[in-house]
Amino acid sequence: MSHPHVLLVARHDYGHLNPIIELAKNFKHAGARLTVATTANGFHKLKSLPSLNGISIAFFSDGHDDDVNAAKIPGYFHDLKRVGSKSLAGLIQNLLESGNQVNLLVYTLFLPWAAVVARELNVPSAILLIQSATCFSIYYRFCNSHDGIVVVNKDIGTSLSLQLPGLPLLKWGDFPTFALPTSPYFTDLVTVCQEHLKFLEEEPNPRVLLNTIDGLDPDSVKSIGNAIVVGPLVPSSSSGIHHGSYFQWLDSKPKNSVVYVSFGSTAVLSKPQKEEILHGLMESRRPFLLVFRNDGEDEHPEIKDLKEKIGDDGLVVGWCSQTEVLRHVAVGCFVTHCGWNSTLESMVAGVAVVACPQFADQTTNAKMVEEVWGNGIRAVVDENMVVRRDEIKRCLEAVMGGGQRAEEIKKSVQKWEKVAVESVKDGGSSQINLKRFLEGIS
Repeated sequence: MSHPHVLLVARHDYGHLNPIIELAKNFKHAGARLTVATTANGFHKLKSLPSLNGISIAFFSDGHDDDVNAAKIPGYFHDLKRVGSKSLAGLIQNLLESGNQVNLLVYTLFLPWAAVVARELNVPSAILLIQSATCFSIYYRFCNSHDGIVVVNKDIGTSLSLQLPGLPLLKWGDFPTFALPTSPYFTDLVTVCQEHLKFLEEEPNPRVLLNTIDGLDPDSVKSIGNAIVVGPLVPSSSSGIHHGSYFQWLDSKPKNSVVYVSFGSTAVLSKPQKEEILHGLMESRRPFLLVFRNDGEDEHPEIKDLKEKIGDDGLVVGWCSQTEVLRHVAVGCFVTHCGWNSTLESMVAGVAVVACPQFADQTTNAKMVEEVWGNGIRAVVDENMVVRRDEIKRCLEAVMGGGQRAEEIKKSVQKWEKVAVESVKDGGSSQINLKRFLEGIS
């Protein structure tokens, strides 16, 4: 099959779209024809991206095409499965009728029904893990049909711990929050995880693509059958996006001096947390670039007053091109929610991390950053789940202060940067793995 047609489907969240788009680019480089599809209410995100030349885009319905916040509605995942299955099957049939038969369907986490649709239409499928291999190993221990923790335990308490090969002991605060009954999404997402695992357990030849770095979590990768490392799925060079005034501001700062702070496209910070971040950054007396998203709500007067007190050594923006910022020579530290995309981007750019996880897999990533990979430090929250200003200052000093801890972190940062860059270069392991995988699709 000289130019197979690959259909990649993902939810409309940027945490899902960004890696699937990078994978599409890599598939195209390997000789495939590509279509990327997301839910109807996220279709505009795909249309607005400048870097999809030669890649077709499409959409499927989740039953809530006009509601961008539909995922927060109780029962949303049921609607996504019920409506999405029919809509995706229709999309694949339409592509076939237009002469674009789908030779492979790639789907992301939280869309297990896509694999069922593919199987019913005799289309090979593969799952792209957009979280770490370690997180998937945890999901397996929680949700597999044989001895999964949520299957054999009626009650899961905070004393729960888990020992996985090659890792430190994982405790309650280290697990992905969706796997815990304290999460409002626990029932829905445990069901989704069980459906993922059920399909993979039943599939005679399961295909699992991992968005990770070779050697990052080898024991977890080894535990996943037929796992193929195709990451890190991070833009390899400047995307050509307009830099804006923040880039000129970065140009004026010394090398490795700037603290870059961003909590991604989904996390909503409380007013106390925003205040503590601003106080901590200003009191640290280090230059900082802070991203506070504009979510359409009026800003609290206290936050506005604090921002007005920031001098030339601080800049607050509503958005920035993160991969470009992290690659800027002035940036010396990344204060992050520790989403998987951000975690990989920091490694590729060679920037140390202060991890302030909010939810989902971020807690597990933060654990790994501090105790396994060594490329940063995890901030400690108080009883109100807020990282206080003194803790922010402590973490920044530990990472940027030049002491023994900072030197150890620097060595780990350099190590993973080298491994990541080697894996994604022409002829690197990621490219070779993907080419072999594509050649094996019948």
